Amino acid sequence: MHTTGEYGARPRTGAEAASDGDHATLAATETFVAHRNLLFTVAYEMLGSAADADDVLQETWLRWVGVDAAHVDDQRAYLVRITTRQALNRLRSVKRRREAYVGSWLPEPLLTTPDVAADVELAESVSMGLMVVLETLTPTERAVFVLREAFGLGYAEIAAAVDKSPAAVHQIAHRARRHVEARRPRRAVTAREAQAAVEAFRRALETRDLQGLLDVLAPEVVAISDGGGIKQAMPRPVIGADKVARFVVGGLTKHDVALTVEPTAINGSPALALHIDGEFDGILAVRVEDTRIAGLYFVRNPHKLTHIDAETPLTLH
Repeated sequence: MHTTGEYGARPRTGAEAASDGDHATLAATETFVAHRNLLFTVAYEMLGSAADADDVLQETWLRWVGVDAAHVDDQRAYLVRITTRQALNRLRSVKRRREAYVGSWLPEPLLTTPDVAADVELAESVSMGLMVVLETLTPTERAVFVLREAFGLGYAEIAAAVDKSPAAVHQIAHRARRHVEARRPRRAVTAREAQAAVEAFRRALETRDLQGLLDVLAPEVVAISDGGGIKQAMPRPVIGADKVARFVVGGLTKHDVALTVEPTAINGSPALALHIDGEFDGILAVRVEDTRIAGLYFVRNPHKLTHIDAETPLTLH
């Protein structure tokens, strides 16, 4: 009789692993690579950090190569299950770390390809605005919401990943969905509308045009900045078009810096890369509602910008 491991498949014995050798490792690698973008997206949506997601994928890989894949009926589902459990473990630990974070905490921005923006559901699932909302869920609620809403997994499959009953998962999914729906954008905008709003904001920002900023900002716009205690940032969110516009223009005027703003694509949406006196300073992600900017998320923490400098745009899954 075969015994099963933590994730439901039989581990290979030492003799089997030795006899399989390179062939088994190659097959495991091919399967893992085929699903890597999916697994990364699952981990990133759960953690809000590309660096943590990369660590989770490494842990997933180490467990996957120790499994006898011949006894796994659905390798994709199995890999998602490993990734989810590893991400949950990490999420519970980073939750405590984030409670001691200096200033506002924002997700790590991801440079994404146009393909991500074209996939409306995927773009929404990784949008900075939604990622901020997901931070308000418990770890299990977040895992269930991501697996159900972003990836369409069934309740039984999610139950196996989060170690809950399908009935419990159904209740958790309902609670998480209700929580998110109360806080997510009211109306999705087209890519053209979002691009137009971001371009208008860029022009106003570069020219320090107060009225131009007021014209493009929604009345209840929320601006959040994340310096991680390393770079200067707003100690708390700034709310309201007039306050945000005056804060932005006043800050640029006070410090008398040379500002260069370049369009980019972050988390499936138009965004801006800011350079101060010729040096890359941060990423400004934008949430657009009803053709006006309702959310500004400025990430200056250099630890969260390493993927922007080091990697090509991500296609995700």
